[in-house]
Amino acid sequence: MEKEMNNAKKPNRAALAEKPAGKLPNEVKEILGKLKRHFGKTLETASMEELYKASALCIRDEILDLWMNANSRVEKEGKKQVYYLSAEFLMGRAYTNNMINMGILEKYRKTFEFLGLDLNEVADQEKDAGLGNGGLGRLAACFLDSLATLELPAVGCGIRYEYGLFRQRIVDGEQVEMEDNWIEDGFVWEIERPDEEIEVHFDGEIEEVWMEDKMVPVHKNYTTVLAVPYDVPITGYQSKCPATLRLWSAKAKKRFDIKDFDQGKYFQAIQEREMAEAISKVLYPNDNHEQGKLLRLRQFYFLTSATIQSIVRKHKRLHGNLRTLPNYVTIQINDTHPTLAIPELMRILLDEEGFNWDDAFALVQSLFNYTNHTILSEALERWDEQMFKLLLPRIYSIVQAMNEKYCRWLNKFYKNDMDRISRMAIVAYGQIRMANLCLAVVGHVNGVSQLHGDILKKELFVDEYRVNPGKFMAITNGITHRRWLAVANPGLTQLMTEYIGNRFVGDYREFEKLLPFAEDETFLKKYAAVKQENKKRLAAYLEKKQGVQLHTDALFDVQCKRLHEYKRQLLKCLHILYLYNKLQENPNFITQPIVFLFAAKAAPGYARAKNIIRLINAIGELVNNDPVTRDLLQVVFIENYGVSSAQLLIPAADISEQISTAGMEASGTGNMKLMMNGALTMGTMDGANVEIYEQVGPDNIFIFGAREEEIFAMKRYSNYRPGEIYEKNIDVRNALTRLIDGSLPGVSVHQFSDLYQSLLFGDYNNSADPYFVLHDFAAYIHTFDRARHKYQRNPMGWMKMAVVNTAKSGFFSSDRTIREYNERIWHLHHFAE
Repeated sequence: MEKEMNNAKKPNRAALAEKPAGKLPNEVKEILGKLKRHFGKTLETASMEELYKASALCIRDEILDLWMNANSRVEKEGKKQVYYLSAEFLMGRAYTNNMINMGILEKYRKTFEFLGLDLNEVADQEKDAGLGNGGLGRLAACFLDSLATLELPAVGCGIRYEYGLFRQRIVDGEQVEMEDNWIEDGFVWEIERPDEEIEVHFDGEIEEVWMEDKMVPVHKNYTTVLAVPYDVPITGYQSKCPATLRLWSAKAKKRFDIKDFDQGKYFQAIQEREMAEAISKVLYPNDNHEQGKLLRLRQFYFLTSATIQSIVRKHKRLHGNLRTLPNYVTIQINDTHPTLAIPELMRILLDEEGFNWDDAFALVQSLFNYTNHTILSEALERWDEQMFKLLLPRIYSIVQAMNEKYCRWLNKFYKNDMDRISRMAIVAYGQIRMANLCLAVVGHVNGVSQLHGDILKKELFVDEYRVNPGKFMAITNGITHRRWLAVANPGLTQLMTEYIGNRFVGDYREFEKLLPFAEDETFLKKYAAVKQENKKRLAAYLEKKQGVQLHTDALFDVQCKRLHEYKRQLLKCLHILYLYNKLQENPNFITQPIVFLFAAKAAPGYARAKNIIRLINAIGELVNNDPVTRDLLQVVFIENYGVSSAQLLIPAADISEQISTAGMEASGTGNMKLMMNGALTMGTMDGANVEIYEQVGPDNIFIFGAREEEIFAMKRYSNYRPGEIYEKNIDVRNALTRLIDGSLPGVSVHQFSDLYQSLLFGDYNNSADPYFVLHDFAAYIHTFDRARHKYQRNPMGWMKMAVVNTAKSGFFSSDRTIREYNERIWHLHHFAE
């Protein structure tokens, strides 16, 4: 219905009526030409969506000129490129971002004003690309933006998922997953490359055959899937060297078996096509069953095999000798999903190019590097050995050989310590471990914050670190401030430009120039006015999308991130129940209205995370409708959180909730986006919060809770007793009791008993309160009270703190991150060199 309403809107043509065609601005003529040639429409008959596509095609033409020229020069001059392999690229909308990077935003804004249209309405026609889920994919997107901005030749490689993770709806307070067919109406920015398709082989068996006096493994009876590449140019700010996002789409080699169909074998006629194309259908199929795990393994091998074969094919075409590959290519593995690129390159070198093992392995070692994003064991992928062997028989034999050689090498350092070697092995206990495969091969292992890097060395990979300390490093994540300030917060961007000029858009170091204005009352008032307008903008969006009316005179407390127990949305829920209880006892306990905004998706198979979403909505129903609390507390869950809604939510935030269990969040990037937009961090000393603290100082951040070393000690000695906290702290007891006493509306009395049990008694997987929610509860209450009092009693003091956060956020630009990667790992030459 919403799409129909948008398409029913027509431009105001009054301005055109008085002008002959020859007098029209060039941009208008170009758009009219695209409407005619691509859609058979005139301005009078075109829909808003067609106007978006027509103007996007005009912008694409400008980008393609740059992109093709850059690619030609990179090839001709033999410049080294980084290939960034990632299962996710959460790109968001490209339209406005490209206009800012190309320096044509104002030109197109005036063009649409000439047509009687608002550029923002046209931009709203674009769908978010469903290529990612959370921080991992958003980081990959930021990296491509920064690589292009810094003019470092780069190709991001991923899967062209037909459906994103899912489109989230909240029905009766519960998450409902719906299909996210983001490319059903096409994707303007991509270029299909059918002439560069690649064959990827699965299943079958390996036979050893004598050829020219040596035994050669031959893969037989395999099934073939075609990988068809789609290229998307990724612009950088005022850059002449756009990056490339190469996305692989799966197609069946045998498109349709008419013989089977004619014989009545209808199912067989379409079965192979459906099985092949399922590979690129959905981002992260549910893997709580065998078929889901198998499909994920197919996806990750499909991505890596297609990418590595493509790299090899291109190098042979341009340079011939694969032994020179490290001179032209470096490969970054983003988390463990693309790890199979390592044995896939070994397969090509050994089986197709005639390398001996030692030469092949040395070449592979010189190419690959690995970024670790988590210490969670479930995220460090392990594949069932038998499933792996059946699906990828040749890759399995190569991994086995790598494991044997690695274990022999480890035995030199840990002589006959078989328990330790088994923990470090690539293959052990019926599993194939992707993180261990990376550690055995790559040149560098990067942690994504300073704290995370230390945890990798001291805890997660401590045995590997002792063997090879030189390969471990920590380069802190970053975000692209073009997207998360210039696009997301035009009001603040304009204000900063007024006071410090616009060089900060291209140079993150310019942010520091804002610092003196934290003492300027006139500037602070303007800064506060921008924040208020951003709140109104978010309120208008939520009223339109969800029918929710926000209290815009309130403190906006925001927790937007993937729903996971370690991120502790549950701690925030208990805090709101605490405030509710206090207001029942004393209606004057709070006088400053607070809006609690949650935004998150829970993985479809993660029952407890989905139940926390149900809890958030039940608490919202409780506090939003109670006469005592409804004017003071408001709880809102934002549906279907993605990049576009984040660009509205983040600039409106006053408090940035970064309350994960210390030591669990590798870095975080939402904390950086919120900080950049002037939200004050309420957080533990976890991930990049540590470095935010170092940047802004203790007076401009709200830190609480146990440190990583305290958490580690409690886990190690098993001396944490949440039941004792429950008995001694009446606020904890009263908040927890709300989960099971039937006071939460719209749910049964047993709906949240699992959450209650997990905090106090644990379950078969975990001890009680494994993420130390109750341990940090009292400290969190105290720190939040301090923050809300500061906001209410000293608004200019609060704005001063917010300005300091914005001024110090330049450090967290992904431009800085990419500079460090290049200086320490990749060693690429800039395009202009």
